[in-house]
Amino acid sequence: MNDLDQKERYAIEGDEEGAPETLEWTTGPEQAGERLDKFLTEALESYGDGYSRSQVQQWIKDGRVTVGGAVVKPNFKLPAAAAVRLIIPEPEAAEIVPEPIPLNVVYEDSDVIVVNKPRGMVVHPAPGHTGGTLVNALLYHCQDLSGINGIMRPGIVHRIDKDTSGLIMAAKNDVAHARLAEQLKEHSAGRKYIALVHGNVPHDQGTVDAPIGRDPKERKLFTVTDKNSKHAVTHFQVLERFGDYTLLELKLETGRTHQIRVHMKFIGHPLVGDPAYGPAKSKGITMEGQALHAKQLAFDHPRTGKRLSFEAPLPDDMNRVLEALRLR
Repeated sequence: MNDLDQKERYAIEGDEEGAPETLEWTTGPEQAGERLDKFLTEALESYGDGYSRSQVQQWIKDGRVTVGGAVVKPNFKLPAAAAVRLIIPEPEAAEIVPEPIPLNVVYEDSDVIVVNKPRGMVVHPAPGHTGGTLVNALLYHCQDLSGINGIMRPGIVHRIDKDTSGLIMAAKNDVAHARLAEQLKEHSAGRKYIALVHGNVPHDQGTVDAPIGRDPKERKLFTVTDKNSKHAVTHFQVLERFGDYTLLELKLETGRTHQIRVHMKFIGHPLVGDPAYGPAKSKGITMEGQALHAKQLAFDHPRTGKRLSFEAPLPDDMNRVLEALRLR
């Protein structure tokens, strides 16, 4: 197990809704001597939950954090190898309000719903961003969503970035959630993306097999690194070339945070419009957010076992960019 590698979130079928979420990490030599509150704050950033250092310090003072089974203080200096355990209290249910936000529903039954998420929509609420999310819309549309991930992320089996458009599935009950999550873990669920990247990708197809971890220079971003990293594999195929830009189809073998964005930057072809991993400007192209679309989603139905596959057309903004490139 890599240092800082998160163990599975505790999600046992039959747990009552509202049960606290428990997270665990194992520290390594790089964390020896680091303050516990700093370590936890940075570790939680990868989940996009926006917990402040003061919030983390309060949890430590409340005894919600243990190191090697012992309750310690926020300024406790971590040893080279220790199990850090955090029990996150559930927020008040009133923080999440169902909202009549239009949804592009691709498929729906009593167990699962598949939605074509627009660019700019956040998947689930977080501190400081409790409205206008996919979860708010799903709660209004479905009423029935799984509770495995707690009330802040009901039904959410996987996530795509705010500025990535395309297909995402949500579970309507805990049994469906557990079975869908297992498929993602075993890589039996299929996910394909369409991306427009900078530069002329020379190979018609290829695979990026490079571990991803937090960027030591910019803790909110990720990078290819051998330190505190996780195995990550992305397959790509060239669909169209435009000289200084290339249209790719990408297939995920693993699902790390920002995986496609990090891997494309690593091979020298960052995504067009990516504010974090790409150039500040893309010549002749205007886009709000990265040119990345979750085109295809395939999985075995959690109840029937039947293989389901869905596709979502490119959003209008990406189509406009491609049409302009073809006319050059």
